[in-house]
Amino acid sequence: MDGTAIEVSDLRKDYDGRPVLRGVDFSVAEGEIFGIAGRNGAGKTTTVEVVQGLRSFDSGTVRVLGLDPARSRSELRPLIGAQLQTSALPDRLRVGEALQLFAGLAGDVVDWRSLAAVWGLDGMLRQAFGTLSGGQRQRLFLALALVNRPRLVFLDELTQGLDPAARRGTWALIEQARDGGATVVLVTHDMDEAERLCDRVAVMSDGVVVAWGAPSELVGFGGPVAMRFSSSSASVLEGLERVPGVVEVRFDGRAAAVSGEPRSVVLVAAELARRGVEPDDFTVVRPTLEDSVVAMLDGGL
Repeated sequence: MDGTAIEVSDLRKDYDGRPVLRGVDFSVAEGEIFGIAGRNGAGKTTTVEVVQGLRSFDSGTVRVLGLDPARSRSELRPLIGAQLQTSALPDRLRVGEALQLFAGLAGDVVDWRSLAAVWGLDGMLRQAFGTLSGGQRQRLFLALALVNRPRLVFLDELTQGLDPAARRGTWALIEQARDGGATVVLVTHDMDEAERLCDRVAVMSDGVVVAWGAPSELVGFGGPVAMRFSSSSASVLEGLERVPGVVEVRFDGRAAAVSGEPRSVVLVAAELARRGVEPDDFTVVRPTLEDSVVAMLDGGL
């Protein structure tokens, strides 16, 4: 990451007197996949539209690749690629025709036939858009977003409605775009997607960013780590509550449950081994990014 691709400070936007963005702050480093998450109506799409220069804003500072998108839209246009949530093409338009058309509009900076080969579209160039599966459409949309060889790509709910196999295939394409030199901003409701792809995630609620950081940093808001295993008696657990980082010890029948900070896992396992307890079913359950985001949006922050 050589520099800053996007810098947003105190961004505000009202619609008919109703605040939609109430002081949004975040930055995106060059070369990363940056996620924006939050419930419907949180301001995610409005934020990325402002950053792309597609929508005006009331106050704040926005810099994209060093430029003001409100004043330098024509300069930014060849540097940005986008796939919007409502992307669609005419049903009769063929894949090859779409690629050729968009490449021409972008100034033919990329050979559309080579682009088709890179994104696995060369076998469907004569297929009409209306006959494509969901995964094939998203593959085409991603190729079209990259047809001008952009430095910065915006993807809004790219995998919404896809089956698991198509979704994973699209994830690989997003990583391929990043590996090709693009910075990616990914708007998503899918926390598995964000946890798998994103270097950092900003969580939005009611027009503000309530938290942002690496997924591994954000999962701590989802609660403690849980350790579960079978035990012949409650006596095996005596004193485990004194292990550093442990917050709770429970025993129900033959099921033992210990919860605590992540660092407590190794210490609990070591203490059990010291006591000669080596359960075959010792399981560690960490909170997911989805657990953490839900906790934040439900009042955890």
